[in-house]
Amino acid sequence: MNFQHTEDRRMLADTLDRFVSDQYGFETRDKIARSAEGFSTELWNRFAELGIIGALFDEAHSGFGGGGFDIAVVFESLGRGLVVEPFLDTLIVGQAIVRSGNDTQKAALAALIDGSRIVALAHGEPDSHYELSRVTTRAARSGEAWQLNGAKAVVQHGERAGSYLVSARTHGADDAEDGVTLFLVPRDAAGVSVRGYGKIDGGRAAEVMFDNVVLDDDALLGVAGEGFATLEYGIGCGVLALCSEAVGAMDVAKEYTLEYLRTRKQFGVPIGSFQALQHRMADLLLEIEQARSAVINAAAGLAAERKVRERALSAAKFSIGRIGRLVAEECIQLHGGIGMTWELPLAHYAKRLVMIDHQLGDEDHHLERYISLGCG
Repeated sequence: MNFQHTEDRRMLADTLDRFVSDQYGFETRDKIARSAEGFSTELWNRFAELGIIGALFDEAHSGFGGGGFDIAVVFESLGRGLVVEPFLDTLIVGQAIVRSGNDTQKAALAALIDGSRIVALAHGEPDSHYELSRVTTRAARSGEAWQLNGAKAVVQHGERAGSYLVSARTHGADDAEDGVTLFLVPRDAAGVSVRGYGKIDGGRAAEVMFDNVVLDDDALLGVAGEGFATLEYGIGCGVLALCSEAVGAMDVAKEYTLEYLRTRKQFGVPIGSFQALQHRMADLLLEIEQARSAVINAAAGLAAERKVRERALSAAKFSIGRIGRLVAEECIQLHGGIGMTWELPLAHYAKRLVMIDHQLGDEDHHLERYISLGCG
């Protein structure tokens, strides 16, 4: 297998890396992450103008990429800058629409790609425990319409989204794959209420409640009761994106730490000359390369049949969870007490690496899932 990126992908990565380096420095990022909006509309539009959002979708749907390695390239660069703009949910919701949307819904993808429409995934619930099929939000037929009731937790950028991709159960047991239905719900629909809050690693999320929200059949994404496969694929794209983001963040944490070991002196010599610290850093570099290999495998498997795809994604997310936490801990320890200070960018990279483990399933969840899919 050829692991070298195409020239187009290398150019995309170079363009995005330069833009993030020039326009998304740590002070700018920190100000955006702590703002009331949780991201910068201006920078989101500039990312769109550069074609970064378009790289997440194929040509048939107004983009120019959409493959596993396109997603990996984009999110690795975003991870290097700790970018908080709503790329992840745009990817997940957009890919779900690509997979199951009708012509009208697919036509609306252009608004996602040009940055004029913000969407959010409203799937996780307080008691779902990462289980993808556990959906207790209910949608029931009421005459010619659907009536939606329930609550969703940790909806990324939920306050600013113009619409939500909502998973609801239309029949079956609470944890059954059959019976999961997807709806595209406008933010301003009667009965939708939102409570926003800041996240520990920057940006904002929200709890979104649905109280007798009335939807017609145009809100359906795909066929009623058959939304699980679409949801699984969309979230699989999101898992790949998070793993790639983590690799980008690990690279920067590694670079900060190497620079510190070269410049911090003790007993008149750089601490990087101490053999014990050299061994720890060498082990860390090997772990980061293992994480990179897991992401490459997941990106290559995204287009494969379901079992191969999901095994590769869960293997990558497990590896990223374990290695990301290790990188966070080791880099902070190698920096000493200064590694914990808010003013040092490293602390924010460490925090983001830890939080990535808890998005879309932590390492324990994905290890169990990998085993259940058959690891032989």
